[in-house]
Formats: sequence, structure tokens, C-alpha cells
Amino acid sequence: MSGESYGALLDAVRGVHWPARRLVTSAATGAHASRRRGTSAEFSEYRAYRQGDDPRRLDWRLLARSDRAWVRLATDRTTLATTILLDASASMAFPVTTRAKWRQAQNVAVGLAAVAHGDGDPVGIVAPDDRTAGGARVLPPRTRRGVVSEIAHVVDDADPDGIDPLAPMLAGIRSRRIAIITDLLGDADALLAAAHVHVASGGELTLVHVVARDELEPPRRTLLAADPENPAIQRLLIEGARREYERRFSEWRAIEARRWRSAGAVYALVVDDEPTAHAVRRIVEPFTGAEAAP
Repeated sequence: MSGESYGALLDAVRGVHWPARRLVTSAATGAHASRRRGTSAEFSEYRAYRQGDDPRRLDWRLLARSDRAWVRLATDRTTLATTILLDASASMAFPVTTRAKWRQAQNVAVGLAAVAHGDGDPVGIVAPDDRTAGGARVLPPRTRRGVVSEIAHVVDDADPDGIDPLAPMLAGIRSRRIAIITDLLGDADALLAAAHVHVASGGELTLVHVVARDELEPPRRTLLAADPENPAIQRLLIEGARREYERRFSEWRAIEARRWRSAGAVYALVVDDEPTAHAVRRIVEPFTGAEAAP
């Protein structure tokens, strides 16, 4: 897959916004409501004039009518640095013949990057890569033209063939907003603990839980299932075992959803056959069922 192949996806998510869930503290002008009160056109409230206030913020018409000095406050708009953490463990390369789960994860990563960049936010990516000295490809958040293409090249170059833990990588990210794209089949407990720390420090976190349709609905035939991260572990999947697997997999997904939401994260389940643009909209747009399954 090349960067050019994302063209249709980028067209489909153009104009989609990813609003901050909280007021943001930043000096840069952007798309999100800021904690700062300033002189933007977005009026917020009046406050009595205090010594030291900028006289240019006085409402002179109100002063003329009431003979009292009032300062006109406005909500400034600012940027929100965003980093995407992409799971590249071997379990993401499922099914083995199509790698549909991995392709969906790649597409979602690029789609989210495009939406953040479209809002004027600095955006970057972290992807595990044993071929690099630090064990990961890191592209720090940037607003420059072409950053989405750079992220697409990092995504295309990643290969889901390792067992790299994500928790240490999450702990090292300094962006206020982080989106994790994973199947949660690695160091899920440690990753959740690191997520708690990020949210508790005032950060935002979105967990994109990618699953394959074949994981939700295994083929209706007897087959030998192998653990993708440890091929030596194999199990014969017959009808009775299949029903038990489906029940446990459903319960596990529900538990993970509750755990991540309780940690203060947005949780979104994305199946590999869902149109990526639709999935991206569910993930980023508030109050539209983003946390529900497709």
C-alpha cells in the first residue's frame, strides 16, 4: 500500500472535525476552545474592569449606557497536539491470508491524522519497529504541509510481526491527545495503567479497538486455530468450542470497553470490514454513538 492509495479516504474525511473534550491550554491559535480568555470574535461574558486590564477590551458602548466599565471576554481558540500510537504486534496481521485487521488499523491511523491536521492541530505517530534503535518509529506532532503523507509512509513501512509492549511507548508520549489503535491482545493491563496516568494528568485518550470479522464470527467449519504471537499454541475449533469462544470473546470486549471508559478514555470498536471513513467519523465526532460498535 502506498501513500497515494489513501486518496479516497482523505477525500471522504475532509471537513470532519475532532473537537477537544476539554478546554485546552496553548498559546497557538487553532480550532479548540481554550482556557485562555482573549479578544477573539467568540464572545463569552462580561467582567467588571480591573486595574491592569487592557483598555482595548473595554466595551465602550456599555460604559456610555451604564457609566460602569466592563471588559468584554471571549473564548480564544487554540491547537491540540495529537499523537497516534499504532499497535504493530503480530496479532494485528489477522487473518493471515488478508491481513484485513492490519489494513483497517493503517487506514484508521491515516484517517485520524488527516482529521487532526485538517483542524490545524499538530499530529504525529508512534509505531513499534524492531528495525530502529529505539524499537519504534516516532514522528513528533507537526502542523507542516505534508505531515499526513509522512505519517502514511510510517504506517506503510510498519510491519505487524513483533510482540512489542505499547505501555512504555504510551508513557513516553507528551501530546495532550493520544489515540491508540490496537486489538488489545498484548500488554492490555499495563497499557490501561499508563492510560490512567495520562488522563489523570489532564490528557485526552481515545482507544480504537480493532477486531477482524473472522474473530467475531469464525468460519463455520472445523479448523485449527493458532495464537498469532505464539504459533506453538494451537486449538481445534469445532462447533461447541466455537460457541464458547464467541461467548467469551463477547464478554471480553464488553469488559475492555467498560475498563477503558472508566479510565476516562473514549472507546470505539472498529471491525475490519467497516468503511474506514465511517469508522473515523464515529471515533472523532461527539455525541454520535462514537463509543458504540458499528
